[in-house]
Amino acid sequence: QVQLMESGGGLVQAGGSLRLSCAPSGSVNSRNIMGWYRQSPGKKRELVAVISSDGAVDVSDSVKGRFTISRENANNTVWLQMNNLNPEDTARYYCAAAPTIVALNNGYGLWGQGTQVTVSS
Repeated sequence: QVQLMESGGGLVQAGGSLRLSCAPSGSVNSRNIMGWYRQSPGKKRELVAVISSDGAVDVSDSVKGRFTISRENANNTVWLQMNNLNPEDTARYYCAAAPTIVALNNGYGLWGQGTQVTVSS
């Protein structure tokens, strides 16, 4: 079964940067919308950023101007460049892929195990 594999999380001080990467373990539909969600303890999972196969992007207002999502369709790889991190960004970040944004928002499609991002003040 194909899995999404995330990497790049870690511990960083406020104001620092991290770059998350996600790639599938096998073949997936390159037309999938791919994106990043995050969840911290006691909170609902929230959309961070998504990107379509033709490059259309939707970014949460909470990270706009600080986070950038990009992808390479040939390998179905997606990245999340996170700059000027603050403690409120601390969460487990999940990579996901699905045919539609509705599917992603409802938890359908392919999901990774997540990578922890911790921002210290």
